[in-house]
Amino acid sequence: MIVLYNPLSTTPGKQPLPLSLMSLAAVLEGKERFRLVDGNLERDPSAVILEILRDAPRNEVNVLATTVMPGPQLSQAVPVAREVKSSLPHVPIVWGGYFPTQHADTVLASDFVDFVVRSQGEMALLDLLRILRSGGALSNVGNLSWKDERGVHHNPLRPPTPLDDLPDLPYHLVSMEDYLHADYLGSRTAAHSSSFGCPFACNFCAVVAMSNRRWLAQSSSRVEGAVRHLARTYGADAVQMHDMDFFVSEARTAEIADRIADLGIHWWGLGRVDTLSGYAEETFRRMARSGLKMIFSGAESGSDETLARMNKGGAASTELTLELVRRFRGHGIVPELSFVLGAPPDPEGDTRLTFEFIRKLKKVNPATEVILYLYTPVALEGELLEEARKSGFTFPETLEEWASGDFRLVSLRRGERLPWIQPKVRRRVRDFERVLNAFYPTTTDRKLTRPRRALLRAASSWRYALELYGGSYELRLLQSVFRYQRPETTGF
Repeated sequence: MIVLYNPLSTTPGKQPLPLSLMSLAAVLEGKERFRLVDGNLERDPSAVILEILRDAPRNEVNVLATTVMPGPQLSQAVPVAREVKSSLPHVPIVWGGYFPTQHADTVLASDFVDFVVRSQGEMALLDLLRILRSGGALSNVGNLSWKDERGVHHNPLRPPTPLDDLPDLPYHLVSMEDYLHADYLGSRTAAHSSSFGCPFACNFCAVVAMSNRRWLAQSSSRVEGAVRHLARTYGADAVQMHDMDFFVSEARTAEIADRIADLGIHWWGLGRVDTLSGYAEETFRRMARSGLKMIFSGAESGSDETLARMNKGGAASTELTLELVRRFRGHGIVPELSFVLGAPPDPEGDTRLTFEFIRKLKKVNPATEVILYLYTPVALEGELLEEARKSGFTFPETLEEWASGDFRLVSLRRGERLPWIQPKVRRRVRDFERVLNAFYPTTTDRKLTRPRRALLRAASSWRYALELYGGSYELRLLQSVFRYQRPETTGF
């Protein structure tokens, strides 16, 4: 019995489809006995997993396979894996996903994880299961990291598997009603992932290690089939494209837009500012006709110098972002922009420049959604990480430290426990965010009435005009009277 486990990643009611594990389930179906366990739905996933594995025949290959991202998933994955290994030491535990791909040595240094699958996991998991069942050399399993008495071994990466060669996702294996949500996009929003990886090399991003700058995409006809299936079979009226970068190919994007235009759905995707800036106006018109409602992009900073240190690419610039949000406005597409503030070596200066830039963006397109994070190292190399290390930052050395309360605060990207970001910078970011969200209430808050929007704008207008963000007790009071939504990424 193979248990595919998705650790807790979000608040109740927002759980996304466990797409990575469903992709594994698709290649296991018909070949292996398996069960999906979603920590977003199960109150006690350890108990569920243990019950499944204890009931499985001991002469079968029984494995716990877990997908892990840093943050909430890691915080639940560590105690669950420890408990399963303690109760069933004979059951191999396999981790895959962003975190173990980057930190395979740390993961395998624990006594409760046996294998790590790096990067693409489908074929590697099948090969590993075959060896666990019939014997053979672990060194022959591409993408696998493993350990023995001689230490930890990292096998080379196997050639990537084209996504059209993989089977369709087995939606029938999950309760789809648990994963269809009402949000800004629609009343029954589903999720799909149409590609794997990203061809770019931003040095603060974990995707680079996951995909080694490769981008594998489903064909436009394959994407159309998945979206039509979600709409016709499950009544989805909106789809979030959970790609690491959906818009890499303009020709593919335009064809997908044409293919799904008759469905009358809304959709969301993630793409780079410089890539989208190169799109033709006709492509934007086709995307808008197809129901594209919002695009998420990492604007990252109001400083061109910081963008260069982030290795965002030679074309990335603040002026390019301003022009793009202007184009979005003309096509009725909402820009959803994230910013990474407080980058070393000058967190105060970087934050000030980014505040000024966000104010410019809001003048150009008031509907622009702004999501603020404080720079938190994720990638294992790069100029920003070197600056952070000069201030005393180090990554945890054990899984227990990674999952601890202290480092979980770091993973939330709110500036806690980061030595180069002083408390006054964190407070200023939160104060600015509070005033900004009151003066420009998010367009995605469906419950915020027009009179309340007007009240928030009136109460915050003098602060926004004078750039006096501190305190704002009256805005805190309004927030306690009627909770209005802070912009947050629709797709993740």
